Amino acid sequence: MTSNVNTTYIVTISCPNRPGIVAGISHGLAELGANITEAQQFDETESRQFFMRIVFEIPQDATDRSVLENEFSRLAREFSMSWSLTTTNVRPKVLILVSRFDHCLVDLLYRWRIGELAIDPVGIISNHPREIYRHLDFDGIPFHHLPITPVTKPEQEARIIQIMDESGAELVVLARYMQILSNELSCRLSGRCINIHHSFLPGFKGARPYHQAFARGVKLIGATAHYVTSDLDEGPIIEQDVERISHADTPDDLVRKGRDIERRVLARAVRYHIERRAIMNGHKTIVFTS
Repeated sequence: MTSNVNTTYIVTISCPNRPGIVAGISHGLAELGANITEAQQFDETESRQFFMRIVFEIPQDATDRSVLENEFSRLAREFSMSWSLTTTNVRPKVLILVSRFDHCLVDLLYRWRIGELAIDPVGIISNHPREIYRHLDFDGIPFHHLPITPVTKPEQEARIIQIMDESGAELVVLARYMQILSNELSCRLSGRCINIHHSFLPGFKGARPYHQAFARGVKLIGATAHYVTSDLDEGPIIEQDVERISHADTPDDLVRKGRDIERRVLARAVRYHIERRAIMNGHKTIVFTS
């Protein structure tokens, strides 16, 4: 008896640009009985790199994953291609780090609860105690209070790594976590740690950015979500947004509007990552938005 149930896969691809890549991939998938439902591609002229994201369906009884992996391995040899394959029913395990300001944390948890973000939160880490968030329902998500000082930073980060390993976290989200990660931890998390920065980078860095913006009479404020690297606030940018302000806005108005921007920018960046829409390209990203 033939099954009518399909499995949906997402494959992302990057390789040196040359003729025949799309044809080769499409032909290979067609030979395996796959139906392409979505395809986006980009040729970067400067680096001469080719990027592609494909969503395809295949009957569960038509072929198993190992056959698909063998086919993409063959294509990788032919086109010098880097690739990643996943199914759409996989919910990445996510570890969320937060400090005193909890608006981004609350927003991520809300989007998770209503099914907008297909993630599996496996832990919340904060350098502040649980009492700071006593008004929040973490819905059974483990909470870890890891205080930090310059002296205890290595031990605190070692504990973060331990929690990641024990929970199986695949993605770390810095939801206004106001601590600088060490170079060692940043390198370990390369490509799987997203930070939200409270300005439209490059912008006002350091303390009280909205007050700096107010003092300079800016007309736009914004936020930036990027992958974390050892270069502080210089990682590949995934998403940005801005909001227009006026001379009538006070510093408190800027903070309020800034929090709204931070929430939506971080949520979009996390969604782009888990849906395999963001592909790192050196100091930049290729983002296939929906």
